[in-house]
Amino acid sequence: MPEAYVAERTISAVLKEQKQIDDVIRRLLDRGVPRDHISVLGRNFQSETRIAGFISKRDVIVGGLRTGAIFGSLFGSFLSLLTGVGVLFIPFVGPLVAAGPISAVLLGAASGAIAGSAGAGLVSVLTTLGMPEDKAAVYQTRLQAGEFLLMAEVPSDRTGEFQLLLESAGAEEIHTAEKTLARPCPGPCNKPEDLSPEVRSHLSQEAQRTFIERYNVVLSETSDEFTAEQAAWEAVHQQFDEDENGVWSKAKVGV
Repeated sequence: MPEAYVAERTISAVLKEQKQIDDVIRRLLDRGVPRDHISVLGRNFQSETRIAGFISKRDVIVGGLRTGAIFGSLFGSFLSLLTGVGVLFIPFVGPLVAAGPISAVLLGAASGAIAGSAGAGLVSVLTTLGMPEDKAAVYQTRLQAGEFLLMAEVPSDRTGEFQLLLESAGAEEIHTAEKTLARPCPGPCNKPEDLSPEVRSHLSQEAQRTFIERYNVVLSETSDEFTAEQAAWEAVHQQFDEDENGVWSKAKVGV
């Protein structure tokens, strides 16, 4: 990522058709937005390949993570360029494809918020990202209806530029949040204090060690922070269960 690109805000919008998503991703990349700063959520991605075995019986998926390359083979288009993919089952929304950094957020720290919300579902997560509750509710409703949510993390002095880009592409419900998505570590994690507070607060000390160990191994193999982050969460979810406070702290028996 170029050093000059400093993401400070997240601009979000609804798009009705998949071809609009493809167009906007291409235009964002052309404007210098790094691929690891673009996220997409949607239910109705068209694919000739059936997605099978991705959905767990839990309210929030533990497995089912796939790399961007496999995601591209499923769905094609510019979506294959985005980093990280999760297929989740979200209460009140159903199966949801999440591409880009939002997939790690949904899989990780925000999963307790989803599972713990009796009636809010995705709204709980979106509000933790700085969205007003009424806007988050609109986004959830539009996703339920089969539309798509795109999020791009952009420099604060370019939000007007990207708002115009989205408007010209036919986007609706455009909103700018005064924060970006949480990342676990800028590079290798050497100690728990290197983890972001949003990630650390959802892990017991033992789970933090598991997260860091797996994160560093995958990061050294791939040099991809998002692939490492998703692998780290997957390792945590394989070895621990959540407690009543949404903290991954209960070691699974026989693991």
